[in-house]
Amino acid sequence: MSESAAATHSGAETVKSSAEDIVLAISQSVENGERSDQPYTHWVLRDCFPDDTIEDMLDLPFPAPSLEGVSGKRELHNKTRRYFDAENQEAFPVCKAVADALQDKRITDLVAKAFGTSLDGTYLRIEFAQDIDGFWLEPHTDLGVKSFSMLLYLSTDESHENLGTDIYDADKNHIGRSPFTSNAAMIFVPGSNTYHGFERRPIKGVRKSLIINFVTDEWRAREQLAFPEAPIA
Repeated sequence: MSESAAATHSGAETVKSSAEDIVLAISQSVENGERSDQPYTHWVLRDCFPDDTIEDMLDLPFPAPSLEGVSGKRELHNKTRRYFDAENQEAFPVCKAVADALQDKRITDLVAKAFGTSLDGTYLRIEFAQDIDGFWLEPHTDLGVKSFSMLLYLSTDESHENLGTDIYDADKNHIGRSPFTSNAAMIFVPGSNTYHGFERRPIKGVRKSLIINFVTDEWRAREQLAFPEAPIA
């Protein structure tokens, strides 16, 4: 976290919706989720979090990083990426509430059951992504150390309605894209055919989203994890 951001916020602030409120909202959104099996199994969820939780996340004082003329992979900009890690949870209550909710056993059990994945021994990783004009992502699967992927869209700008995640078939042919609606999400369990990315197109302002993963113990960047000492049991 930047020194300026840390200096102007403290853990004394409060959030309108608690971790318990978020657990209830996520549970309801999973129950009402829409499943598609083309070109691979994925789900679209809506109303994932309480509205004021979305507002609190949109108000986080993290500057959108410069692309410095390059894009295609998020890891090209590792030094400027933001996470709901231990430091940001201490500084920003909404980061703590979201992390606590997603770590809650009711949610991890629900994720495993509803989406057919094992989270045993995995770790929660939450990235706060801010994408600006010039951003694009090549098709990739997330297969490897990720056991679950949830792309939660935050932006409320009406011009962002066409900025959803691009979906490809096993041959990397573009099939379509998920709806980009604030507080909606695309979910999938990474596999050899779960190609997704972001075709380059104009972005007005900042495209904000959460990238939520449960990753295996092989994840090396432990500082990115929400609870690096607490694997899912």
